Amino acid sequence: MKLLKALAASAVVVSSVVLSAGIASAQTAGTNSNYIGVGIAAGATSGGQGNDDAQFGGNVQGRVTMPRTPVSLRGSVLFGGDATAIMPIVTYDAPIAKNTNVYFGGGYSFVTDEGKNTPLGNQNAPVVTLGAESQVANNVIVYGDAKWGIDAYRNSDADAVSFQTGIGYRF
Repeated sequence: MKLLKALAASAVVVSSVVLSAGIASAQTAGTNSNYIGVGIAAGATSGGQGNDDAQFGGNVQGRVTMPRTPVSLRGSVLFGGDATAIMPIVTYDAPIAKNTNVYFGGGYSFVTDEGKNTPLGNQNAPVVTLGAESQVANNVIVYGDAKWGIDAYRNSDADAVSFQTGIGYRF
């Protein structure tokens, strides 16, 4: 059931991004900048157990673009609570305005100490992300995204959701 729920949500989001990409392609290009950034991370869910409350912490995120494709490789580290979640993620990037993209993708969350809290649950889990990024100055990127960890709590079938925002250095 969890897999079906994840596939349905993914299909809805991907189709909306892909359909809007045709409109965006006639507009000014988004950003193809590589960057590394830091910011805040806020867990919005708990797993229903006594020791897995929502966590507030920080994030380190980065993006490396793939040449001549709308695909990026991203890395995200969410910290706060008693452990850290490390996520490699692949995204599809769609330009929506000058120097601005929305992105959608998936990856996997590796929790450094399973059973201990992070802003995105307390166990290793598949992750779906949806976000936006914009180059606001020559070497400055601002970003924000939501991450959905599927079955991300130990001893629970609850999903986890966290929200991140930050500022990055373009390289």
